[in-house]
Amino acid sequence: MAPGFASVCSLLLAVGATTNAFTSCFVTPPAQSSSIPRHASALSMSPASVDISNVKVMVNGMPGPMAVAAAEACLRKGLNLAPVAMTGPEMEPSTIEVKDKVTGRTADVRLIPACDTDELEASVTATKEACGANNLLAIDFTHPSAVNHNAIFYAEKNIPFVMGTTGGDREKLVKDVESAKHFAVIAPNMGKQIVAMQAALEDLATKYPSSFGGYKLEVTESHQKTKADTSGTAKAVISSLKKLSDNDEFDDDDIVMLRDDASSLAFGVPEEALNGHAFHTYTLTSPDGSVQFELKHNVAGRTVYAEGTADAVTFLARKLRTEKEPKIFTMINVLEEGALE
Repeated sequence: MAPGFASVCSLLLAVGATTNAFTSCFVTPPAQSSSIPRHASALSMSPASVDISNVKVMVNGMPGPMAVAAAEACLRKGLNLAPVAMTGPEMEPSTIEVKDKVTGRTADVRLIPACDTDELEASVTATKEACGANNLLAIDFTHPSAVNHNAIFYAEKNIPFVMGTTGGDREKLVKDVESAKHFAVIAPNMGKQIVAMQAALEDLATKYPSSFGGYKLEVTESHQKTKADTSGTAKAVISSLKKLSDNDEFDDDDIVMLRDDASSLAFGVPEEALNGHAFHTYTLTSPDGSVQFELKHNVAGRTVYAEGTADAVTFLARKLRTEKEPKIFTMINVLEEGALE
């Protein structure tokens, strides 16, 4: 984890965001806010004893830093990487070495540009045949413009996936995956502590709706300049805060996005974290201005997200072996089952 990690809550809750500098040739409609029910379906127990030793994980989006961090976390947690992965259309085909500095484990991965469909499909087919049924899974940290196309690709190729990329048309994403009857973990945030606090805020909004009725909501979020979209976790938190404050007028366009170094530094981001951070502040102010509540969750670095992503793909691999029907899960499902280490 990069220096300066902090997760601060003046009230109770928190959520973060995933990021990546990855360009895609796939164009989709602008991002829409959508939430997946916490319990997309009833969960059955998936004991840790379920054998997933033959699983290989295709981490798409490398050499983007979030995808690389996720691949390293997979190695650190004992998972094996697939020998191929999808990269941006502007990239040249190449082979990179992924190395986890903690365990020393390494893996060579051939990166295939997303637009090289013939090689990509042939490589996926060959990898699936070598892995065996239910043993090839994907992690997606690509680009918001590729989210919907990639999800359809995974469904068509029968590759269960963890969607860590934010943005895209989230309602269409869920609808497409449900229609395809496909296994997936879809979440705006992969950090364990952040997911736990997000769940607590959802419960708070359910139990005490309108308890902040009339309060004004203000939101500012800062990420590295390469993050293309508005924080997905900010959107998720805002949905709960709107229930608490009876504020139906606040929308995503009201979020103040900081994407330049000077503004981020002024917001409190450590200089060493400018290339990888997720800082959020939500403020609720009473109508007369005499009372103010402030909620913060500040993350420097990518480790917390990478670790959670590796836990999510492990959870999904076990679900493939214990669930009879394909389902969409969230990180809250992963957390509730105790699958986050």
